[in-house]
Amino acid sequence: MIFLWMMAIPLFGALAMLVPADRFLRTGFAVRAFGTGVSAATLLVAVSAMTAFDFGDTSRMQLQANWAWAPAIGLRFHLGADGISLPLVALTALLTFLCFLYTLRHPPAGGRIRLLTALLLVLEVGLIGTFTALDLVLFFVFFETVLIPMYAVIMLWGGAGRRAAAGKFILYTLLGSGLLLAGMLLIAVNAGTLDMIQLAARHGSGVSHGVQVTAFALMALGFAVKAPMWPLHTWLPDAHTEAPTVGSVLLAGVLLKMGTYGLVRIALPLAPDGAHVWAPWLGLLAVIGIVYGALACLAQRDLKRMIAYSSVGHMGFVLLGIATLTPVGINAALFGNIAHGLITGLLFFLAGAVKDRWGTTDMDAVGGGMLGTAPRLASVLTFASVASLGLPGLAGFWGEMLAMLGAYRPHADLPRGAFVTFMAVAGIGALLTAGYFLRMLAKITHGPAPAAAPATAAPGPAAVSAQEYAAWVPLIALTLLVGLWPKTLLDVTAAPVRALFGGG
Repeated sequence: MIFLWMMAIPLFGALAMLVPADRFLRTGFAVRAFGTGVSAATLLVAVSAMTAFDFGDTSRMQLQANWAWAPAIGLRFHLGADGISLPLVALTALLTFLCFLYTLRHPPAGGRIRLLTALLLVLEVGLIGTFTALDLVLFFVFFETVLIPMYAVIMLWGGAGRRAAAGKFILYTLLGSGLLLAGMLLIAVNAGTLDMIQLAARHGSGVSHGVQVTAFALMALGFAVKAPMWPLHTWLPDAHTEAPTVGSVLLAGVLLKMGTYGLVRIALPLAPDGAHVWAPWLGLLAVIGIVYGALACLAQRDLKRMIAYSSVGHMGFVLLGIATLTPVGINAALFGNIAHGLITGLLFFLAGAVKDRWGTTDMDAVGGGMLGTAPRLASVLTFASVASLGLPGLAGFWGEMLAMLGAYRPHADLPRGAFVTFMAVAGIGALLTAGYFLRMLAKITHGPAPAAAPATAAPGPAAVSAQEYAAWVPLIALTLLVGLWPKTLLDVTAAPVRALFGGG
């Protein structure tokens, strides 16, 4: 029932936005405060779910709700979480709350705050539902619920190129969703059930090899669009660049995880034969994405676009971990999911802060000297950058290191020589990652500040607001916590990952 409450609270909050403004929440600030309160209540329920969760048995689905939905065709409203999904549920609730907290003082340009609040709350419902659904059709319904709110957020509050970016986002994701649905139904029809727990426990038994190979290919393509995997990533840079700050944070922090979560939760356990056939190709595309993303970042002049392309590279490490088909690699992928959500969410908050103060995210226009003109902002940006480039002791290090370790020792049925090559290429990508982040820091945080004419000299960038600190500090603290004590997350995911491979 607890996950039902987690979805009911933001859903009722979104419906409250339909009440006429002359009767309810008459000012924009009141609406933003209401959204913050609703998301805070949802976060409290998420905390209570973590309190009620038995961390001694993370491989078991817990806190389940299971009702008949459409008995005639075997559909059930079945929710629950294990050690794979619970961290993503908590991350969703946290980032949504931080986004609303940020908007208290920094609402996106474009007005229509009631509509924005409703859309973000519906987005939260879809995300939580995706990570807790245990029926294939229910999973697909929540998976699709996310698309329209994010499309509208980009379309209505985005930048100058928002129409093209929103159109590309919806077209790519709808195409991927069609392939995903076909693959899931192919498994369900042959297995005779839609229950994800039953299907995972069978490990593909009762489904022929050919069906598994076909179904995995369809599902992997559908999830790869969302991940995003090269070359299906081209919607992402435009969507990130044009989206408002809160849209970019949720898109990078949580929405991209829907693809990699789906691969681990659905594609691998339901079609293991297909996973073994396609894993080398998945690994190849993953490392191409790592290097391509890094090279693209080196060519960028816009801060938001650089961070967007960095997501292609970082999610490439997550996909490489999945492709190894080993417990080490899968744990690396799940760790990388959370680390990327924390760090890249922080980076997009910081990019929004830069745009608020300089009116642009063009690094040449911003110029250098930020450590002198805005030292606190520059310091947090430096922290987030070194975390993202994989500095040991911070969250970004462990997922990438473990993914490469998994590639060094892939599943026995996979070609080890190819995966060792993938590991070496991924290592080059990691070096390039350090290069583009250090280049960015050298360009905008160090060096002298651009000289201003005396008549037009401004007093300097605005100080960091309390709302900005409130949005940044939890992400900084969790990046340090997970980086210094990785077992806090690895202990949660280890048991359910073993269960994926038929272990205890």
